[in-house]
Amino acid sequence: MAQMRVLAAVLMAALGLAAARAGAQTPGTPMGGAAPMGGMAMGHGMDEKLPPAGPLKVSFGDKTAEWTPATLAALPHRTLTVFNEHLKANQTFTGVLLMDLLTPLGVPAKQHGKDLRLYLVAEGSDGYKAVYSVAEVNPDLHEGTVIVADGLEGKPLPGGALQMVAAGEKRPARWVRSLAAVRVLAVE
Repeated sequence: MAQMRVLAAVLMAALGLAAARAGAQTPGTPMGGAAPMGGMAMGHGMDEKLPPAGPLKVSFGDKTAEWTPATLAALPHRTLTVFNEHLKANQTFTGVLLMDLLTPLGVPAKQHGKDLRLYLVAEGSDGYKAVYSVAEVNPDLHEGTVIVADGLEGKPLPGGALQMVAAGEKRPARWVRSLAAVRVLAVE
């Protein structure tokens, strides 16, 4: 129970810090001023054109790694079927556990104490941003699965894009299409 309170406090602090870093915004626009749902207009499908993402840059401290669909292909993949509230349909994504991209950079796989201060900001090529505590993407602490998807319904994502997808979300508000960057930071 105490760990849940710490996790909730870390998440709330991370959200506040991320909002403070984003600066002033136009009312009604999400952090970063991007369109809702990572460029997905409400009620529309995923056919909209997004700026090309290029390689995914993942960073923690002074360490950085770059990933493309070709380099991700060599890693173990998971299949994740989730309900997309906007499309009113199940979707089946394939991809790599986000945690598998974070641990080689030094993010602890078994988080304790101060490790629970870590959070990440995922950003799409359109500037859309979503915040997660690292504990939320860590299968050691959280039941929800978060992947960097490179496939949808058995086919590569259009344009070689990558997408962050999370199971257990009531709607895909924190899914990030055309994923360009994931930065791991710590609450001060």
